[in-house]
Amino acid sequence: MTSTERAIAAAEAHSAHNYHPLPVVVATAEGAWMTDVEGRRYLDMLAGYSALNFGHANRRLLDAAKAQLERVTLTSRAFHHDRFADFCTQLAELCAMDMVLPMNTGAEAVETAVKTARKWGYRIKGVPDGRAKIIVADNNFHGRTTTLVSFSTDPEARADFGPYTPGFEIVPYGDLPALEAAVDDHTVAVLLEPVQGEAGVLVPPPGYLPGVRELTRSRNVLFIADEIQSGLGRTGKTFACEHEGVVPDMYVLGKALGGGVVPVSAVVSSREVLGVFAPGEHGSTFGGNPLACAVALEVIAMLRTGEFQQRATELGAHLHRELGSLVGGGAVREVRGRGLWAGVDIEPSHGTGRAISEQLMARGVLAKDTHGATIRLAPPLVISKADLDWGLDQLWGVLGV
Repeated sequence: MTSTERAIAAAEAHSAHNYHPLPVVVATAEGAWMTDVEGRRYLDMLAGYSALNFGHANRRLLDAAKAQLERVTLTSRAFHHDRFADFCTQLAELCAMDMVLPMNTGAEAVETAVKTARKWGYRIKGVPDGRAKIIVADNNFHGRTTTLVSFSTDPEARADFGPYTPGFEIVPYGDLPALEAAVDDHTVAVLLEPVQGEAGVLVPPPGYLPGVRELTRSRNVLFIADEIQSGLGRTGKTFACEHEGVVPDMYVLGKALGGGVVPVSAVVSSREVLGVFAPGEHGSTFGGNPLACAVALEVIAMLRTGEFQQRATELGAHLHRELGSLVGGGAVREVRGRGLWAGVDIEPSHGTGRAISEQLMARGVLAKDTHGATIRLAPPLVISKADLDWGLDQLWGVLGV
């Protein structure tokens, strides 16, 4: 057996089969490149679902983590620590909001947003106890907790995990009249991804997000933007909502906030909204720990330069021009996305998304499929144009164009 085969066999023997990874075993990584246990190099065109926006082993982030490792890594929230205030202050400023509630994973942050919206609805809006409703969109992906899969429309994510949490209504993504019809006096929030990543990088029609913002404001409903994948530079803006001039009531952040070094997530909102919490009503032992704050502070500093947003804008325009040239030629049905992020629908005659991903892997490119014949491309924002073009050349080769 090869080193790869031994490692995969060991993992298969002792880990639950909740993922179906490509048959590659990564040992080291730097920038946009990963190296496996056999010494083969691969171009990373997924970036940990946008957790690695700033690339693997980013020196600024590693230095920030190492410096903090030598000082203190965890205090729990039972005590203050000297990185917490700066983290909350600077993240709030980045979002043009007032307050931050830090957590660890994206799913935890969405759960926190759900709890926040319900509590706001009861305490501020005056919704009768137990009647709060949150409206979500079909094809959403907000995480895999019991509550979050309760309003998923993906059978794989939802099946066999009931009974499901009530209090949610699902409407078609991008359909403003359907959303308007669903809002009632008990509605406390609308929870949306400004770009639906897991669904295949679906961008809503122009005017949809501004329409959501206007509707929610007029009906005294919170607009919660799940920017866990779309935020922090991926689309060419700090937040995907910015493309349509929209500011939600609440941002849900994660993935890139930890720079691919540590899990960091947060809910960011106004004092009126996050001020509903009193001590003891919500928490997390690791949420806002010193190590997480140190890394996230460096991420915030990097975003403030605008460099990564600009790279995503420029390289993204190039990516979409190149991919767009394939549409209608018999290999690609549709290309969607924003910034350095694309969903590519492959003609089924060329194979499933999984098969295409495996062929790309054989050519030294790592990407991931979703929903049958769709390939997601989301390379680190630090990727060079030459490496991006090389990766696209491998896709051309797989598709025979």
